[in-house]
Amino acid sequence: MPTVVTRFLAFLLVLVSCLCAGNEAVAHHILGRPAYALNENSNTPPSMQLETVIGDYFVNYMVFPAFPRPKEPGRIHLYAKRIDNQNPLQEKVAFKVRDNSWAAWLGFGANEETLGIQRPDDNVYRQGFVFSKEGDYIVTAEFHAEGAPYIIDFPLRIGAPPPVGPLGITAVLILGILVTVSLIQRRRAMTGMIRATRDDAQKGQS
Repeated sequence: MPTVVTRFLAFLLVLVSCLCAGNEAVAHHILGRPAYALNENSNTPPSMQLETVIGDYFVNYMVFPAFPRPKEPGRIHLYAKRIDNQNPLQEKVAFKVRDNSWAAWLGFGANEETLGIQRPDDNVYRQGFVFSKEGDYIVTAEFHAEGAPYIIDFPLRIGAPPPVGPLGITAVLILGILVTVSLIQRRRAMTGMIRATRDDAQKGQS
């Protein structure tokens, strides 16, 4: 049994190592250089538009351009208004970003970095960015309103999506577990058969 468990742990270690290597587990800075906004006249569609409700506020979030790439400028637009009276948010909003890769979840990625602190421009918060590497990130918008803190997380993909997504990785993990359990059960069955054969042989000799 210890041998099977050791093999299973080794399998998971190799799998995690591969995932970390694919996400560049070496710690790095997320941002490529000081962020700045795209020209507001640029006719680029957003890559995503998300709407959510948090506390007393309705929040709309957009990312430009349609497909943000490493070392190229992009921008975030955030709009928030109260649900009860429709008044737009006028407080300062801090934008932060952190790595959302497997390596970061395992403690090997970059720490959280600050994109900037913005005031509303025509009721819209505009935050520029330039990322040094492609990958999956989480952008956090933080503000205080009526004495209450608000923290909102949004996903952000820089560069082309990976060929194997989270569902594929999960499927590989489940498959590995099933194969390991099957091997353990087969080994137990073979051990039981060998013991039964020995017992029958000993009974026959006696």
